[in-house]
Parts: sequence; structure tokens; C-alpha cells
Amino acid sequence: MIKGLLSLLINLLIILVLVHAIGSWFPQVRESGFYKKLDALIEPLLRPIRSILPTYGNVDFSPLVLLLILYLIKHLLRL
Repeated sequence: MIKGLLSLLINLLIILVLVHAIGSWFPQVRESGFYKKLDALIEPLLRPIRSILPTYGNVDFSPLVLLLILYLIKHLLRL
């Protein structure tokens, strides 16, 4: 039961991080109310990674690192 809920939560976070990353490429999407709510949810997870990981040019790798961390958690917990 707990494993199922945790797996569902991590899968949902993975999807939200992907939507956040792809939405950030489009100015119209970034200005939408949905994206602003999504940003309020995902940004606190990305901020610590951004403080450690430098950006390369205009490329932000923090969503990729967050996805790797989420997949690592799933693998370690065998979800």
C-alpha cells in the first residue's frame, strides 16, 4: 500500500518535472496560471540543485538531475 502510493507520487513528480522543463521553453506557457502553480511546486525541488550545479550557457541541467534523483530513489526503494 505504502509502496504503491510512494511509487505513484514519484511517477507524478517525474511527469510534473518533464512538463515544467518542456513548458519553460515556451513564453506563452510560462505566463499561464497552470505553469505558475506548477513552478511554485517544482522550483523548490530544483533550487538546491541549481545552487550546486552551474549552468552551461543558457542550458539548465537541474531538471535532468532531479529526474535522475527521482529514478534513483525508485530504483533503490525497488518501487
